Amino acid sequence: MVALTALTPRWGAVITTDTAHIATSEGAAPEQISGIKLLTAPTADGKLTPDQIIEKAAARGDPQRAQPSAVSITQVTELGTVYAVDEIAAICETAHHVGLPVHLDGSRLWNAAAALGESFRAFTTDVGVDVLSLGATKNGALGSEAVVVIDPDRVAGIEYVRKAAAQLPSKMRFLSAQLEAMFTDDLGLRNARHANAMTRRLRTHLEAAMADGALPGFGFAQDSPANAIFATLPTDIADAIREKIHFHDWARERGEVRWMTSWDTTPADVDQFAEIIRQQFASGSPVRRG
Repeated sequence: MVALTALTPRWGAVITTDTAHIATSEGAAPEQISGIKLLTAPTADGKLTPDQIIEKAAARGDPQRAQPSAVSITQVTELGTVYAVDEIAAICETAHHVGLPVHLDGSRLWNAAAALGESFRAFTTDVGVDVLSLGATKNGALGSEAVVVIDPDRVAGIEYVRKAAAQLPSKMRFLSAQLEAMFTDDLGLRNARHANAMTRRLRTHLEAAMADGALPGFGFAQDSPANAIFATLPTDIADAIREKIHFHDWARERGEVRWMTSWDTTPADVDQFAEIIRQQFASGSPVRRG
């Protein structure tokens, strides 16, 4: 909200996807706190396209409509997919061509860097991202998040927005110290590489079980190269597995769940979870807490 409020005038709107966190998971904070209308574009993979930006930006100049004023994308996306460097470059080129700044929501930015094998700079500053939300909490920090202003000419009064939005906590040096630690000896990148590796380990287990015919009705909803698996499976089996290890329903109506690995997931955790899944498909009866 700090970044988008500083990018967007009172009459403005933000172009984003229909699965964006700001559209689905913030309790209407853009509308309630900042008065920002969201112009959402449908997407099957969580990625916004240049054509969608052009389509949504067509409202500019029409006084009857909220004015498209910024573009917001997420890296890693909410569906676990990752924008390639050239995809973000094309988005920024298109957005700037129609006069819009680009905000990148980077709650899992380290996971994206690990998946791409690229530096942050390669898919932010170098390709035209204007403002970045840098999240460290999902990578091992405690409540430590930052807004990185790459192009100061694109924002207005962000230091005042930060205070007015209650995002200037006391003892901020303790939050800042965590970010400094993340950039020391590649700690943040090492954490993300580990999380991504644990997802690959789980997917390998699941693919092997599928090849053996041990997971009837199981599938992958997305190709997720970072630290998320979006899987589809019978809801009764998912509910039974959840009796042992909790996880999130992503779209229950189509049997889709989300499994996340993190900086502190161990190989033993992954192997145990994979075995529980296999056993549940084999037994068809609920798994009970021991």
